[in-house]
Amino acid sequence: MIPVIDATDVRKEWVTIVDSVVRAKPQFFKLTRDYCFLSDFLFMEELLKGYSFTANQMMEEDGSVTLALNEIDLVENGKDEKDARMKLAASILEYSEDYYKDFTYWGSAPNRRVHIPYVFKALFIGDIQKIGENIQCQAGKI
Repeated sequence: MIPVIDATDVRKEWVTIVDSVVRAKPQFFKLTRDYCFLSDFLFMEELLKGYSFTANQMMEEDGSVTLALNEIDLVENGKDEKDARMKLAASILEYSEDYYKDFTYWGSAPNRRVHIPYVFKALFIGDIQKIGENIQCQAGKI
């Protein structure tokens, strides 16, 4: 069983709890019927390491490259793989920002809940160039 702190104690000891989260470990707390998790960014980045962006790559007749992201329904075309990666990375970041802005809606949609770790990974990376470098391309049909 995970040790859970009562929300009243969290409010009373907010500075101590936050310091503990940053310096030692994440904390779990309960507010009425809701269970919550409090962590720092480094811990979240570590949790998200297991998630990666993969894309099927297709060479088009005109010589351009189309990439279709496997984790989220996004497709981009570019003059070459690098161009397609950057366009796809920009789409991933834009999608993630929109998703987070309306998290109540998108996070509760059954077919979109599986996007949550990828949305957070993109938000944590926060840089189109770095997201593009993290896309693993594989030959495939779209």
